[in-house]
Amino acid sequence: MPITTRLTRRLQIAHPILSAPMAFAAGGRLAAAVTNAGGLGFIGGGYGDAGWLEAEFLAAGNSSVGCGFITWSLAKNPQLLDLVLERKPAAVFLSFGESKPFASRMAKAGVLFIQQVQTLVDAEVAIDAGAAVIVAQGAEAGGHGEKRATMTLVPEVADLIARRSPDTLLCAAGGIADGRGLAAALMLGADGVVVGSRLWASAEALVHANIHAAALAANGDQTVRQSVTDIARGYDWPARFNIRVARNAFVDQWHGREDQMRAQAAIEQPKYAAAVAAGDAGTAAVIVGEAVGLIHAIEPAAVIIQRMVHEAEALLNRGTTIAY
Repeated sequence: MPITTRLTRRLQIAHPILSAPMAFAAGGRLAAAVTNAGGLGFIGGGYGDAGWLEAEFLAAGNSSVGCGFITWSLAKNPQLLDLVLERKPAAVFLSFGESKPFASRMAKAGVLFIQQVQTLVDAEVAIDAGAAVIVAQGAEAGGHGEKRATMTLVPEVADLIARRSPDTLLCAAGGIADGRGLAAALMLGADGVVVGSRLWASAEALVHANIHAAALAANGDQTVRQSVTDIARGYDWPARFNIRVARNAFVDQWHGREDQMRAQAAIEQPKYAAAVAAGDAGTAAVIVGEAVGLIHAIEPAAVIIQRMVHEAEALLNRGTTIAY
């Protein structure tokens, strides 16, 4: 039987799966592929590039997709939200910053507002801001996040929502890469999941082949939360958030030497940018979460979603053990 939840009914989608709006990696092609496979795909608005956003919405074609922003960066270029709202997205997904200033604009446009949170306090703020969907992100996630683990954060946020705002929906994020993760999230009280790393490792993602290859060679033990990657990219992230990546020579060289990296930023940042352009996996960040150890191939997004749903259905409906 199909997995039907409050999320599938509210968003009118076949499967309770959203793709994470991953900066640089989640373009229109990936977002459309996820939507066309029965989930809801998101373009990663990231740090805000109007031309890039316009091109990726075109790449999504006629598929219904959403768009996500790094909220503290959007606050520097708030007009980008209007650019996206004009394209009538299925939803807008905000993460890492104060979302309340943008909530009324989304409500006026009739666009679903999704807020990602990393703590229970964040969830309280998201409820007050009027988020229709809260995404509880555990520290297992790739990319930026904080300290709480998915396994405990999700049910705690679920209990909070039940007490304070029963109509608000909940998605789990962080470490979800197969049907076991989807089934577990639903059992923890989530209405669906947000999938990042597994869809980052898809044929449609905007990721260099060398970076994908490095991810396939890694496991969860080989990831680390750190900030030197952001310093090398020239991004001034709020201190509470850091970024999980797979370890490489660059991370091993600079992790723990952040002050020295900042002192040499004028020299190191151009070198890092060149490594990213060349797909040099020894320097450029392989931005994946602990679930990287569950990823064994770069596949089309539709294949990934179909298998995830099939596995979860088997586990939830029949108690079948899936052979991995």
